[in-house]
Amino acid sequence: MRHSHPKILMAISMTIFGTLPVFVRNIPLSSAEIALYRAVLAAMLTGAYLAVTKKRIVFKNIRSELPIILVSGAAMGINWILLFESYRFTSVSIATLSYYFAPVIVTAVSPFLFHERLTAKQIICFAMSTTGVIMITGVGGISGDGDLKGIALGLSAAVFYAAVILLNKRIKTVDGINRTFIQFVAAAAVLLPYTAVTGGFNLLSLDISGTMNLLTVGLFHTGITYCLYFSSITGITGQQAAVLSYIDPLVAVVMSVTVLGESITPLQTVGGLMILGFTLLNEVRIKTNRT
Repeated sequence: MRHSHPKILMAISMTIFGTLPVFVRNIPLSSAEIALYRAVLAAMLTGAYLAVTKKRIVFKNIRSELPIILVSGAAMGINWILLFESYRFTSVSIATLSYYFAPVIVTAVSPFLFHERLTAKQIICFAMSTTGVIMITGVGGISGDGDLKGIALGLSAAVFYAAVILLNKRIKTVDGINRTFIQFVAAAAVLLPYTAVTGGFNLLSLDISGTMNLLTVGLFHTGITYCLYFSSITGITGQQAAVLSYIDPLVAVVMSVTVLGESITPLQTVGGLMILGFTLLNEVRIKTNRT
C-alpha cells in the first residue's frame, strides 16, 4: 500500500484538475480576472502551507534561478487566461484536447533548446498528434468560427504551458512547493496590471454561486490540488506520472459531455484520441528484456 500511495494522490489530483472547466464556466468574470484571483488565492493557501510546515524559502540559495521561476510564473498566468478564454468559444472537450498538445510542442523544441536528438518514434508521434489537432478543428467545415477561435486559443495556451514545462526543466535547486508558491506570486503580479487595463475588477458583482465557484477554483483546484500533485510527484517515476496525467483530459471530456451537455463529433473524438494516445506513447519508455 505504501508504494501505491503516491499514485493514488496523483490520480486524485488529476481527477480534480479535470473538473476545473465546469467551475470556471460558472464564474461570470473575464478570463483574466478569474486567472488573477486563482493565482492570488492559490498563493495565499500555498504560503499558509509553507508557514505551517515551516518550510522557509531561502532566497539567497535560489537567487540564480529566481528569474527563471518568475518568468515561468508569468507564462503560467498567461496560459490560464488563454485556456479560460478557449472555454468561452468552444466546448471544454475541444479546448482541453487542444491544450494537451503542449507535450508535443515540448518534444518538438527540445532538440533546439537542450540538444536532444529526436528518435523515429518521437517524429511519428509528433506527426500523428499534429494530425489529431487537424482533425479536431473539424475537417470539412464541421466546426464554426467560434470553435476555430477556441481551438486557436487552446493551442496558444498549450504554447505557454510548454514554456512553463521547458523553463521548469532548467530549475534544479528549488523544490516543487517553494517553486510553485513563487510562480503563483509571479502570475498574480503579471495578471494584476493586465486585468486593470483590460476589463477592470468586478469581484463585488459576483453572487454567492459565482463566489463559491471562484473560491473552489482558487483554493481547491489550485492551492490544495497543487500541493497534492507535488506531494505525489516525488514518489513515482516519470513514466507513471505521464500515464496518470492523462486522467485530467479524460475527466474533462467526460464532464463536458455528461455535465455540460456539449457535443463532440466522431471525427473530433478520433482526433482527440490521437493527440492523447500518441503523446502518451511518446512519453512512455518501453523496456526490453535482454538476454
